[in-house]
Amino acid sequence: MGKNLIQQRRGRGTSRFRAPSFNWKGEAKLPQTVSTLTEGTITDIIHCPGHSAPLAQVQFGSVESLIQAPEGIMVGQKIQIGEGSQAKEGNILVLKDIPEGIPIYNLESKPGDGGKFVRTSGTFARIITKMDSAIVVELPSGKRRTFMPNCRAIIGTIAGGGRTEKPFLKAGVKHFRMKAKNKFWPIVSGISMNAVAHPFGGKGSHTKGRPTQSARNDPPGRKVGKIAPKRTGRRKR
Repeated sequence: MGKNLIQQRRGRGTSRFRAPSFNWKGEAKLPQTVSTLTEGTITDIIHCPGHSAPLAQVQFGSVESLIQAPEGIMVGQKIQIGEGSQAKEGNILVLKDIPEGIPIYNLESKPGDGGKFVRTSGTFARIITKMDSAIVVELPSGKRRTFMPNCRAIIGTIAGGGRTEKPFLKAGVKHFRMKAKNKFWPIVSGISMNAVAHPFGGKGSHTKGRPTQSARNDPPGRKVGKIAPKRTGRRKR
């Protein structure tokens, strides 16, 4: 008899998959949209175990927000948000007001959602093309995505760019680092598992010749790999 897959075990709510959110400082996202020019003051730069980049506490009047700190920021510095903001590091502008080629991060997928793209330390994106109804942005992966002109972003590059250069050296250090962020680790491919743990498991761990497609109406325990794919294999050019 087989075992539950990883995606099936996550719903049980055990400590293996439960996020230690009581150790996190809060959610890092853009403040609410404002129409007038508003200035905020950076009150502190903090470390949060749930984020890869340092966070900046920004005080906008009576509202305090957490954002990913850009490189070169300091405590006491003023940042702007709203119409008429300057294109300087740390300021929050809509994409239609940002010049092409300037590094930006924490892009909104939809206007007002707080930011969904480019949130990892040391990363930034650039505006490639500006049109009346769409803005084309090149993401750190090299892919280009179209955003609405009223989506907001932060000017600059996220701090902590040298984080990945330091090796972990020991598996235990990596274990506790991933556990602090609620990341399942280590991740083993299904073909290397036992037959009871995954539909792709069993026999030799290097057996590559088994189908990875599953039908749309397969039961949950078999619904792994490519689910009802329209096409498989290499794309012919």
